[in-house]
Amino acid sequence: MFDRLYKRQHAIARHQNGPLAEERRRYLAHCAEQQMSLVTLGHVARNTLIVARVLRLRDRPGELITRAEIVAEANRWVKRRRRGRKVQNVRRECRKFIGHAIRWLTFLGRLQAPAAVRRPYANLVAQFADYMLQERGLTPRTVAYSRQQIQAFLTEIEEADLRLKTVTGGQVNELLAKKIRARGYMRATVRRCAAAIRPFLRFAERHKWCRPGLADAIRTPRLYSHEGLPLGPSWDDVQRLIASAQREKPVDIRDRAMLLLLAVYGLRAGEVTALRLEDFDWEQEVLTVTLGKRRRPRTYPLCRPVGDAVLRYLREVRPRTDRREVFITVLAPFRPMHSATVGGMVSRRLHALGLTLPHYGSHVLRHACASHLLAQGLSLKEIGDHLGHQSPDTTRIYAKVDLATLRLVGDFALEGLL
Repeated sequence: MFDRLYKRQHAIARHQNGPLAEERRRYLAHCAEQQMSLVTLGHVARNTLIVARVLRLRDRPGELITRAEIVAEANRWVKRRRRGRKVQNVRRECRKFIGHAIRWLTFLGRLQAPAAVRRPYANLVAQFADYMLQERGLTPRTVAYSRQQIQAFLTEIEEADLRLKTVTGGQVNELLAKKIRARGYMRATVRRCAAAIRPFLRFAERHKWCRPGLADAIRTPRLYSHEGLPLGPSWDDVQRLIASAQREKPVDIRDRAMLLLLAVYGLRAGEVTALRLEDFDWEQEVLTVTLGKRRRPRTYPLCRPVGDAVLRYLREVRPRTDRREVFITVLAPFRPMHSATVGGMVSRRLHALGLTLPHYGSHVLRHACASHLLAQGLSLKEIGDHLGHQSPDTTRIYAKVDLATLRLVGDFALEGLL
């Protein structure tokens, strides 16, 4: 393996004679099976050799290594290199060392598993999560968010030396107020946290895990109807954003396809990353989006620019893999993209255009799509159907965004009607 990566004999000898040569060779073969390029394999080979030396693995056969030790040794190693003025970005070098060490030691079975964290009422949270998935039909992402908020709430109850069985509404509200003061949460954030906790408490009341009426006793700050405007970039800026990805690099070809799906159809980032190859019917020119907040499928006509961008990505860029998800990471190991990665991509490209926006995530393209459809004269019902809204109230907020039409209404002469 080493002679495939290096041409110079001294480089080959350094890796062959270094500590744990056989273990490093097996790990490189494992990485090669995941279709990593030779350049990436070279980085892996250099960094695993560094890890073996810094952690003195040859002198500690079979010993498990903790994450804390990896982090400490990474910091010491980077500081030594920094004194020799070889390191410019200390944080990045530390992250790189830690990442390579954890992946290699995990492969070898020599990474110490972290101590299990005791989570109070974990069995109750698990039962409620199953209820949300199986009976309410919520998406795994929604359930994961609710589970996180509920577990944090129950942990705070435990830390306050209280018990779920006896806690009162006043004590719950005091815990929420304490969280607001300590973390400076916005009103919408507090209301969202309470919205995740209330269904669990109602579930707990039915199972007699807590006092009756506890869910209704939670007080939240008031939010006014349509209080915030869903502001996004103008459609001209959206077109500039899409044009910024019109290059020949593989990552630009992939990003352009995703940007078009986000902007033209107003899809959420999670809906884009969940798209599968069978969702595109190329003969009928139809796109089916099967993931939403309620997992109800939506069907769209596949417009030519979007279809061409996706086809180019599939033919020229997408790695050869058994995965059925459409959008895959460019570098090996190939895996489906995460919605947070899509949001980060949109944010970087919007910042690169020099735009000033309240938010920069992928959801602003959904707002831009709705505003553009409204400006084109589509009704709120049609826009709601396009975006997959279940309630017309969700779409109605975009009427406030159409400021030009609102000004026409405001300037309408009423003298002849009175």
